[in-house]
Amino acid sequence: MVITLHPTRRWRAVALLVVAFLATLGVAPASADTPEHRPAYHFSPAKNWMNDPNGLVFHKGVYHLFFQYNPLGDVWGNMSWGHATSTDLVHWDEQPVAIPFDANEGVFSGSVVVDTTNRSGFGTAQNPPLVAIYTSAYTAASGRDGIQAQSLAYSIDDGQTWTKYSGNPVIDIGSREFRDPKVFWYEPAQEWRMVAVIANEHKVLIWRSADLKQWTRLSEFGPRDATGGLWECPDLFPLAVDGDPDNVKWVMLVSLNPGGIAGGSGTQYFVGDFDGTTFTPDGPATYEPPTGTLLQGFENGYSGWTPTGTAFGSEPASGSLPGQQPVTGFVGERLVNSFIEFDAAQGELTSPEFTIDQRYLNFLIGGGRHPAIAGATQGDPGGEVFTDFEDLDPATHLPDGWSATGDFVGYGATSSGLPYHQGDKVLDTCVVPDKCDPAMGTFVSPEFTVTKDYVNLLIAGGTHPLGTSGPTVVELVSGEVVVGSVTGNNSGEMDWRHIDARAVVGQQARIVVRDDHSGGDWGHLMVDDIRFSDTAAGPRDTQTTVNLVVDGEVVRSSTGSDSEALDWASWDLSDLQGRTAQITVVDHSSGGWGHILADQFMLASAPAKSGTDRASWVDFGRDNYAGVTFNGLPDNQRTFIGWMNNWQYAGDVPTDPWRGQMTMPRRLSLVTTETGPRLRQTPVPGLDAVTVNRDKQQAKMRPVEAGVTPTGIGATVARVEVRVALGSASEAGVVLRRSADGTVGTKVGVRRDGTLVVDRTHSGNVRFNPLFPSVEEAPVRVREGEVTFTAYLDRSSVEVLAQGGQVSMTDLIYPPSSATGVAAYSIGGTAKAVDIKVTPIRP
Repeated sequence: MVITLHPTRRWRAVALLVVAFLATLGVAPASADTPEHRPAYHFSPAKNWMNDPNGLVFHKGVYHLFFQYNPLGDVWGNMSWGHATSTDLVHWDEQPVAIPFDANEGVFSGSVVVDTTNRSGFGTAQNPPLVAIYTSAYTAASGRDGIQAQSLAYSIDDGQTWTKYSGNPVIDIGSREFRDPKVFWYEPAQEWRMVAVIANEHKVLIWRSADLKQWTRLSEFGPRDATGGLWECPDLFPLAVDGDPDNVKWVMLVSLNPGGIAGGSGTQYFVGDFDGTTFTPDGPATYEPPTGTLLQGFENGYSGWTPTGTAFGSEPASGSLPGQQPVTGFVGERLVNSFIEFDAAQGELTSPEFTIDQRYLNFLIGGGRHPAIAGATQGDPGGEVFTDFEDLDPATHLPDGWSATGDFVGYGATSSGLPYHQGDKVLDTCVVPDKCDPAMGTFVSPEFTVTKDYVNLLIAGGTHPLGTSGPTVVELVSGEVVVGSVTGNNSGEMDWRHIDARAVVGQQARIVVRDDHSGGDWGHLMVDDIRFSDTAAGPRDTQTTVNLVVDGEVVRSSTGSDSEALDWASWDLSDLQGRTAQITVVDHSSGGWGHILADQFMLASAPAKSGTDRASWVDFGRDNYAGVTFNGLPDNQRTFIGWMNNWQYAGDVPTDPWRGQMTMPRRLSLVTTETGPRLRQTPVPGLDAVTVNRDKQQAKMRPVEAGVTPTGIGATVARVEVRVALGSASEAGVVLRRSADGTVGTKVGVRRDGTLVVDRTHSGNVRFNPLFPSVEEAPVRVREGEVTFTAYLDRSSVEVLAQGGQVSMTDLIYPPSSATGVAAYSIGGTAKAVDIKVTPIRP
């Protein structure tokens, strides 16, 4: 897979080669190891960055795991194929880098097959080759900067060394979003098949080949169900339903980023049929929402709706507007579309008043993900300008009296085209040539007397607050005390923020722009227009929303998902029956995805379901992405591994000298349910072989009063089997990796309404990224007030399987090594019982 990079992050080919040469000499940054988080039975590389699993293949009794890897550092970049091998999927041996990047291409995700009959001609009949099919991500040095195409490499020594095919690429459609090929042998046709994505179009393309070199396009699948982010890392394979070889269905895996069920990255799946050419998913081809009373469908103009500003024009749009990607998912010929002047226009569209007389308001929404923020304002906040970085000392490129430290010595403010910035110049820590995110240091202002209550400023760049590993912050420092600080917003759009200076009014202070972050995930900061004021500024109102207004107050609000595909949203209005309301469609954004799409406002007695809600999900946790299955195994041993991370915070996870690990390998099967065949996941047999039954601990907690009750047993690397009998409790379960003082712990429990819960908001180190603390939810069956589940614990993760493996939740956690306790908890009443069995896992 690929992430979009800030333009100044692109490594030049020469610089890459120099860094690679330095790496061969052992030149590397000092390490602060975090062994307390090193997985015991999940694969992680010895050092450096890892993401998607690639090329999973079983060959001559050995499992080969290839993976996206940066051989030069612990941030995303220099994508190559790392390599590890195992004979049991539990004990792993890391091998040398298999397919390295070079000046012309990054080696992105793909797959490996065993060419048993040497159709490719890369080996011999006696020694058939392993053939890797990967995405070539071409660099500027290749003359095709940004193009993604599919290429081959082969090995004739069982995967130890690889040779890139001289005829690469083997498929090239001229796209920047065509990637992640998964190839498999299709026995009925005695040919190879490939699935690969056009990520931004939410399409999986299916291809055929007899020799792995010449490919013919057969069909496409999608868009369907969840489309809130890019589609990536597809897989297509057959599975027998309930183990019946006469009832075989096909499963299509599609990873999605963002737009996963728990937020950020996730993987959905489809069950259907495949005839060698076309994949046809089960169920209706289109979704029909509940019927109701149509308030507005925009087929006859705005019809009483009032536009203000310029964002909505004088009438609804008929599909896409000039310069816009194709807009899909609307009904009829027209819709609300504020992509006017290429996102520059702003305005509002207001409905007439209506009476709420049904429980739900359903509507289609798309466009930018810019929610309404409490206290946000529009326009310039005013104040006394301390510096706007326009008048610079020609020797230092900084305002008079400012200084620089670290990598920033000799650098300063530069001209910028960032959205919303003032004037011409911005102080940007991505200013050191070929060292954008790795550069670290400070810019420091001269001392001044604090005369106002607030320091207001424009800021953008990385969200890495003070107190986390590698902050990107602006600090107000008085003496040696940091009075307050602000961080960026993980974007290139400048926004107003403030530091409260009331505690030091009348005292001396200075401004410090600090970038201690070397990561490739917005590891830099942009600052402009530092002002002193008696009122706090920001944040800027950049919402792209649909709002429900009652008595002048916004009581419901939804935003888009950074997608031109409209999807259904629904508001429960049960508390507003009989009230008079209006709908406002708001576009206050002129930055990226600074527009809103809307259609089909309808009052109904039942909620409409979004594609995310309609989708089937491999995992309901935050940290199971880009998973694919092994080639070379029988179908009844269909084995899956995913990347245990989430692009929302992957570059910030607090591990060193490595970043990234894989999920527990899982066997997949299909089982019959009331909604059709669904995936079941079970740990591979190798994991059972390393459980230590002689050290098993059990606790039968009966009853469990409201609150938390320690059990006296511990678990760090273990299988934890739990039975919850709710009794009068509304929620009950276990607290894992609990500290002695109770301040650290991860809750895994079940609610009476049939919700499985993983709460990691107090799981240890949760401050490294504001999106990390989270509570995940998944639907489970509660039978006679009871639920059972199994949690697989490792030093930095918990993987929960429930309902016989039909429900999975995978989350990273970072507790201190001293947090080993297990407790039972109950909320809202007394749980009848919480039975716990802990079996250590010791590879």
